[in-house]
Amino acid sequence: MGRLVAGRARTDAGPAGTGARPARTDASPAGTASGPTDEAPELTRTPPSPAHTLWIAVGLLLALLVALTAAVSLGATDIAPGEVWSVVFRRLGGEPPRPGTDDLIVWQLRVPRALLAALVGAGLGLVGTATQALVRNPLADPYLLGISNGASLGAVAAMVLGTGAMAGMDGLFGTGGAGGAGGAFGLGGGLGLSLAAFAGALTAFALVWTLARRGGGFAPLRLVLAGVGIGQFLAGFTSYLVLQAGDEQQTRGVLFWLMGSLGGATWGTLALPVLAVPAGLLVLQARARALNALTMGDETAASVGVDVVRLRRLLFVVTSLLTGVLVAVSGAIAFVGLMVPHLCRLIVGGDHRRLLPLAALTGALLLVVVDIVCRTAMDGQELPVGVVTALIGAPVLLYVLDRRLGVGA
Repeated sequence: MGRLVAGRARTDAGPAGTGARPARTDASPAGTASGPTDEAPELTRTPPSPAHTLWIAVGLLLALLVALTAAVSLGATDIAPGEVWSVVFRRLGGEPPRPGTDDLIVWQLRVPRALLAALVGAGLGLVGTATQALVRNPLADPYLLGISNGASLGAVAAMVLGTGAMAGMDGLFGTGGAGGAGGAFGLGGGLGLSLAAFAGALTAFALVWTLARRGGGFAPLRLVLAGVGIGQFLAGFTSYLVLQAGDEQQTRGVLFWLMGSLGGATWGTLALPVLAVPAGLLVLQARARALNALTMGDETAASVGVDVVRLRRLLFVVTSLLTGVLVAVSGAIAFVGLMVPHLCRLIVGGDHRRLLPLAALTGALLLVVVDIVCRTAMDGQELPVGVVTALIGAPVLLYVLDRRLGVGA
C-alpha cells in the first residue's frame, strides 16, 4: 500500500497522456463524514529524512534549554545564568538553600514557573495537533473550538460549588490553595480541579461536534462558528459565576487567570502536568499511524484497518483530559494549539510520527518565550499569557482562514 500523506488530495488520472479521467478527491462526496470539506491541512512539503528530523529535534531541545535558562535568569531581579545553574545543581544535590543568596527566587519561584510554561506549551501543541487530526480541520484549536472555555467553566464551577467561595482559586495566582501541594487532591485543588475541567472540556467538545455535524455536512466554517458560539456562551457563564462568588480582590485574580496565567506556579502545581503531558504524548504517538490514516478520511482509515469510532473516542478523551489539566493550572491560553501544528508541518511534513514530538517541543519553546515577554515587557506589571498568544495567533488564524476560503472551503 502506498504511503499516506496527511491532507493531500489524491487524483485518479487515466492512462498517461489520455486525460480520460478527471481528478477527484480521495474520499466520499462533499458533506459526508469523510468528504473533502473537513480534511486536514494541505501538506505538500516533502518530509525531511529521519536524520534531518533528529537534528531539528536536537536544535529545538537546545533552544528550549536556552529559553528555560533565560526564563529563570530574567525578571524584576536579573540573575546570572551561571548562578542559576549553580543553584539548580546544588538543590538537585540535596543541599539546603543558602541564606543571602538567590536560592529562593531561583528554586521556589522561577524554576517551577519555567517548567510549567514548558509543560503547558507542550501539552497545547499536542492537543492542537490531535484535534486537527480528529476533525480534519486546520482551524481546530482547543481555545477556538470552545474546549478551553468549557474546561474553565468546569474548574470555576468546582471551586464555587465545592468551597462555597473562591478560596480554592487562590493558589492559581500565587497565594496557596489549589496551586499548593497541600490542596492538590481537594475538590478545589489540583486533582478535583482537573477532573472538573476535564468534564467541562469534554462537554464543550461534544456540543461543538454535534452542532458542526448537523445536517450531515461538516464544513470548516461551521465548526469554527459552532466553537466560537459555544465558547463565548461558556465564557459568559464562567464570568457570571466568578462575579457572583468572590470578593473584589479574588475576582480580579480569577479573571486574570482566565486570560491565561502562570503566576501561581509552584512545585505542587507541576504534579499533574508532569504526568499528564508525557502520558498524552505516549498515547498519541502510539496512534500516530492511525492519525495519518484518519486525516485522509474515515473510509480510507477504515480500509487500512483503523477502528475509526474507537480512535475518535480515544482522541476525545485524551484531548479533553489534557485540556482540563492544562486549564486547571494555567487558565485558557489561546491559539498555541493552532499555531504550533501549522509551523511544525512546514518543517517536518504531516506524518504524525514526527509531527507529535516536534509539536510538543515547539509548543514548550513558544510558551516559555511568551512567558518571558509577559514578565519583562512592562515594568512592575505582568501581562496575561493568553493576551500575548492571542496577539500572535490571531493573524495566523486569519491567514489560515483566508487560504481555506480561497480554495472554496
